[in-house]
Amino acid sequence: MNDDNNLSMDKPYRVLTLDGGGSKGFYTLGVLNELESMLGSPLCKNFDLIFGTSTGSIIGILISLGYTTKQIHELYKKHVPEVMGHRTAKNRSKALKLLADSIFAEKKFSDLQTRVGVVATKWQGEKPMIFKGHSNQAHGRVATFSPGFGVNLSNAVQASCSAYPFFERKTVVTNRGEHVELFDGGYCANNPTLFAITDAVEAIGVSRQNLRVLNVGVGGYPVPKRRLLEKLARNYLASIELIEKTLKVSSQSMDQLRTIIFDDVSTIRISDDFVDPAMATDLLETDIIKLSLLYQAGSDSFGKRERELRDFFNFSTRK
Repeated sequence: MNDDNNLSMDKPYRVLTLDGGGSKGFYTLGVLNELESMLGSPLCKNFDLIFGTSTGSIIGILISLGYTTKQIHELYKKHVPEVMGHRTAKNRSKALKLLADSIFAEKKFSDLQTRVGVVATKWQGEKPMIFKGHSNQAHGRVATFSPGFGVNLSNAVQASCSAYPFFERKTVVTNRGEHVELFDGGYCANNPTLFAITDAVEAIGVSRQNLRVLNVGVGGYPVPKRRLLEKLARNYLASIELIEKTLKVSSQSMDQLRTIIFDDVSTIRISDDFVDPAMATDLLETDIIKLSLLYQAGSDSFGKRERELRDFFNFSTRK
């Protein structure tokens, strides 16, 4: 892990932030695969701090463990349709737990190769709970800091991804023995960039001029046409649309605040909107053909910004 106690005054501090959005994380992976190919090395070697919400937390933690984007994409193709295909919140949550436990096992935040932030939301108290890996990220109470509050990676990621009511809420037990009930981080910060920049500047001590931030969203899409049985389940449809709207409002609100508070921090956001009916989707998408289209869309979005990214991060100097 990079040593934040020896920050160079002239070396850019690179931050990657990844939005939430369920199955639409395929778009994120399309962007990141192109980025990793351009760099010629795993993303964990090219970023100092990675923040993720919901599906972005899964991708971000896997990157910090040293996974390549191709490896993560294979995991998503294999498991996302199966997890999202369950018809009840109980079964989706059970499938997510089995998957997270099998991938992360007992790995802890101390096993990661970069600084990280995993955003979840407290059910009681309605506040963010951000799992972090290093005391340098603490905003107070440094002496009692415990990586991830003593929670392992699997449980932290599950909490960040618990998009209630389509997943059950997740209860974690901290190193202090506290039981904390959590749900999806997207309800407080679907776009975690503001939290990440605050960590870098206020806790780690990076100067604003040295920060380089890449924020990758999940894209915006038309509302899909519903099958007859889904149309009959009006409450179900209303819940999906409400969550989609909530997450989008959260992402845009956080980005607006970021531009006001940290307007002098160099930031690129990649998250294009699409109007083609063929791109219609939502966070519970299971159609692998549609998910492949999202991945391709992410790749295309990267292509529009490739030159800017080369100049912006000056990646050629960092191998």
